[in-house]
Amino acid sequence: MTTRQEALDIVREFVKNDGLLRHMLAVETAMRHYARLYGEDEETWGLAGLLHDFDWEIHPTLENHPQSGAPMLRERGVPDVVVQAILSHANHTGVPRSSRMEKALYACDEITGLIIAVTLVRPSKAIGDVTVKSIKNKWKDKAFAAGANRQEIEDGAGEFGVELWEHAANVLAAMQANAAELGLEGQPDG
Repeated sequence: MTTRQEALDIVREFVKNDGLLRHMLAVETAMRHYARLYGEDEETWGLAGLLHDFDWEIHPTLENHPQSGAPMLRERGVPDVVVQAILSHANHTGVPRSSRMEKALYACDEITGLIIAVTLVRPSKAIGDVTVKSIKNKWKDKAFAAGANRQEIEDGAGEFGVELWEHAANVLAAMQANAAELGLEGQPDG
Protein backbone atom coordinates (compact mmCIF):
# COMPACT_ATOMS: atom_id res chain seq x y z
CA MET A 1 0.00 0.00 0.00
CA THR A 2 1.26 3.43 -0.92
CA THR A 3 1.30 5.95 1.94
CA ARG A 4 0.16 9.55 1.61
CA GLN A 5 3.79 10.66 1.96
CA GLU A 6 4.83 8.38 -0.90
CA ALA A 7 1.98 9.78 -2.99
CA LEU A 8 3.07 13.34 -2.15
CA ASP A 9 6.62 12.42 -3.21
CA ILE A 10 5.26 11.24 -6.58
CA VAL A 11 3.26 14.44 -6.94
CA ARG A 12 6.26 16.64 -6.06
CA GLU A 13 8.39 14.77 -8.58
CA PHE A 14 6.03 15.51 -11.47
CA VAL A 15 3.96 18.57 -10.51
CA LYS A 16 5.61 21.99 -10.49
CA ASN A 17 2.53 24.19 -10.97
CA ASP A 18 1.10 25.43 -7.66
CA GLY A 19 -2.42 25.68 -9.07
CA LEU A 20 -2.37 22.05 -10.20
CA LEU A 21 -0.99 20.97 -6.84
CA ARG A 22 -3.76 22.90 -5.05
CA HIS A 23 -6.35 21.23 -7.28
CA MET A 24 -5.01 17.76 -6.51
CA LEU A 25 -4.95 18.48 -2.77
CA ALA A 26 -8.52 19.79 -3.01
CA VAL A 27 -9.71 16.63 -4.76
CA GLU A 28 -7.92 14.55 -2.11
CA THR A 29 -9.67 16.59 0.59
CA ALA A 30 -13.09 16.03 -0.99
CA MET A 31 -12.40 12.32 -1.49
CA ARG A 32 -11.37 11.87 2.14
CA HIS A 33 -14.53 13.67 3.24
CA TYR A 34 -16.74 11.36 1.20
CA ALA A 35 -14.84 8.26 2.34
CA ARG A 36 -15.58 9.22 5.96
CA LEU A 37 -19.20 10.00 5.11
CA TYR A 38 -19.73 6.61 3.46
CA GLY A 39 -17.59 4.52 5.81
CA GLU A 40 -15.02 3.77 3.08
CA ASP A 41 -11.22 3.54 3.28
CA GLU A 42 -10.13 7.14 3.63
CA GLU A 43 -6.49 6.45 2.74
CA THR A 44 -7.32 4.70 -0.52
CA TRP A 45 -9.87 7.31 -1.54
CA GLY A 46 -7.43 10.08 -0.59
CA LEU A 47 -4.67 8.53 -2.72
CA ALA A 48 -6.97 8.49 -5.75
CA GLY A 49 -7.74 12.17 -5.28
CA LEU A 50 -4.16 13.19 -4.62
CA LEU A 51 -2.67 11.28 -7.55
CA HIS A 52 -5.39 11.67 -10.19
CA ASP A 53 -3.61 14.40 -12.20
CA PHE A 54 0.01 13.67 -11.20
CA ASP A 55 1.01 13.23 -14.86
CA TRP A 56 -0.82 16.23 -16.36
CA GLU A 57 2.33 18.34 -16.79
CA ILE A 58 4.24 15.54 -18.54
CA HIS A 59 1.21 14.18 -20.46
CA PRO A 60 -0.98 17.27 -21.07
CA THR A 61 -3.10 15.76 -23.85
CA LEU A 62 -6.15 13.54 -23.89
CA GLU A 63 -4.17 11.00 -25.89
CA ASN A 64 -1.77 10.54 -22.97
CA HIS A 65 -3.42 11.64 -19.69
CA PRO A 66 -3.98 9.64 -17.54
CA GLN A 67 -3.28 6.52 -19.64
CA SER A 68 0.48 7.10 -19.88
CA GLY A 69 0.69 7.86 -16.18
CA ALA A 70 -0.96 4.60 -15.08
CA PRO A 71 2.11 2.39 -15.70
CA MET A 72 4.26 4.92 -13.83
CA LEU A 73 1.99 4.64 -10.79
CA ARG A 74 1.99 0.85 -10.95
CA GLU A 75 5.81 0.86 -11.08
CA ARG A 76 5.81 2.91 -7.88
CA GLY A 77 3.53 0.45 -6.09
CA VAL A 78 0.28 2.40 -6.20
CA PRO A 79 -2.59 -0.06 -5.67
CA ASP A 80 -4.44 -1.08 -8.82
CA VAL A 81 -7.78 0.02 -7.35
CA VAL A 82 -6.38 3.58 -7.18
CA VAL A 83 -4.89 3.40 -10.68
CA GLN A 84 -8.23 2.09 -12.00
CA ALA A 85 -10.08 5.02 -10.37
CA ILE A 86 -7.61 7.46 -11.92
CA LEU A 87 -8.10 5.91 -15.36
CA SER A 88 -11.89 6.10 -14.95
CA HIS A 89 -11.93 9.79 -14.01
CA ALA A 90 -11.32 10.74 -17.64
CA ASN A 91 -14.24 10.04 -19.98
CA HIS A 92 -11.98 9.67 -23.02
CA THR A 93 -10.24 6.58 -21.63
CA GLY A 94 -13.39 4.51 -21.94
CA VAL A 95 -12.67 2.97 -18.52
CA PRO A 96 -16.06 2.61 -16.81
CA ARG A 97 -16.76 4.01 -13.38
CA SER A 98 -18.31 1.14 -11.46
CA SER A 99 -17.15 1.57 -7.86
CA ARG A 100 -18.32 4.26 -5.47
CA MET A 101 -14.72 5.52 -5.26
CA GLU A 102 -14.47 5.87 -9.04
CA LYS A 103 -17.73 7.79 -9.17
CA ALA A 104 -16.62 10.00 -6.27
CA LEU A 105 -13.35 10.89 -8.01
CA TYR A 106 -15.17 11.91 -11.17
CA ALA A 107 -17.68 13.90 -9.12
CA CYS A 108 -15.02 15.73 -7.09
CA ASP A 109 -12.59 16.57 -9.88
CA GLU A 110 -14.19 19.47 -11.74
CA ILE A 111 -16.20 20.94 -8.85
CA THR A 112 -13.08 21.61 -6.78
CA GLY A 113 -11.73 23.75 -9.62
CA LEU A 114 -14.91 25.79 -9.68
CA ILE A 115 -14.84 26.27 -5.90
CA ILE A 116 -11.18 27.33 -5.99
CA ALA A 117 -11.98 29.85 -8.74
CA VAL A 118 -14.90 31.27 -6.73
CA THR A 119 -12.56 31.59 -3.74
CA LEU A 120 -9.81 33.36 -5.65
CA VAL A 121 -12.09 36.09 -7.02
CA ARG A 122 -13.33 37.02 -3.55
CA PRO A 123 -11.59 40.10 -2.13
CA SER A 124 -10.41 38.07 0.88
CA LYS A 125 -9.33 35.05 -1.20
CA ALA A 126 -10.56 33.03 1.78
CA ILE A 127 -12.54 29.85 1.19
CA GLY A 128 -14.20 30.48 4.53
CA ASP A 129 -16.05 33.37 2.87
CA VAL A 130 -17.46 31.17 0.08
CA THR A 131 -21.03 29.93 0.32
CA VAL A 132 -23.07 27.57 -1.84
CA LYS A 133 -25.02 30.66 -2.93
CA SER A 134 -21.82 32.32 -4.18
CA ILE A 135 -20.96 29.14 -6.10
CA LYS A 136 -24.46 29.09 -7.64
CA ASN A 137 -24.11 32.73 -8.67
CA LYS A 138 -20.82 32.07 -10.44
CA TRP A 139 -22.21 28.82 -11.93
CA LYS A 140 -24.71 30.87 -13.94
CA ASP A 141 -21.92 32.94 -15.52
CA LYS A 142 -20.65 30.52 -18.19
CA ALA A 143 -17.64 32.77 -18.88
CA PHE A 144 -16.51 32.43 -15.27
CA ALA A 145 -14.09 29.54 -14.74
CA ALA A 146 -14.91 28.34 -18.23
CA GLY A 147 -12.38 25.54 -17.78
CA ALA A 148 -14.55 23.97 -15.07
CA ASN A 149 -16.78 21.77 -17.19
CA ARG A 150 -20.26 22.34 -15.79
CA GLN A 151 -21.72 19.39 -17.69
CA GLU A 152 -19.12 17.08 -16.14
CA ILE A 153 -19.86 18.58 -12.71
CA GLU A 154 -23.58 17.84 -13.16
CA ASP A 155 -22.93 14.39 -14.62
CA GLY A 156 -20.48 13.57 -11.84
CA ALA A 157 -22.91 14.45 -9.07
CA GLY A 158 -25.64 12.49 -10.85
CA GLU A 159 -23.48 9.39 -11.31
CA PHE A 160 -22.38 9.62 -7.69
CA GLY A 161 -26.00 9.91 -6.58
CA VAL A 162 -25.73 13.24 -4.77
CA GLU A 163 -27.85 16.26 -5.67
CA LEU A 164 -25.64 18.91 -7.31
CA TRP A 165 -25.92 21.64 -4.67
CA GLU A 166 -25.70 19.17 -1.79
CA HIS A 167 -22.52 17.90 -3.46
CA ALA A 168 -21.23 21.48 -3.76
CA ALA A 169 -21.96 22.02 -0.06
CA ASN A 170 -20.15 18.80 0.90
CA VAL A 171 -17.06 19.59 -1.15
CA LEU A 172 -17.02 23.21 0.02
CA ALA A 173 -17.23 22.15 3.68
CA ALA A 174 -14.40 19.65 3.21
CA MET A 175 -12.22 22.27 1.53
CA GLN A 176 -13.03 24.89 4.17
CA ALA A 177 -11.92 22.46 6.87
CA ASN A 178 -8.59 22.06 5.06
CA ALA A 179 -8.11 25.70 4.04
CA ALA A 180 -4.56 25.97 5.39
CA GLU A 181 -3.15 23.04 3.41
CA LEU A 182 -4.99 24.23 0.30
CA GLY A 183 -3.55 27.74 0.67
CA LEU A 184 -7.05 29.20 0.74
CA GLU A 185 -7.09 30.85 4.16
CA GLY A 186 -7.11 34.23 2.47
CA GLN A 187 -5.15 37.41 2.70
CA PRO A 188 -4.68 39.11 6.07
CA ASP A 189 -6.14 42.38 4.81
CA GLY A 190 -8.82 40.65 2.66
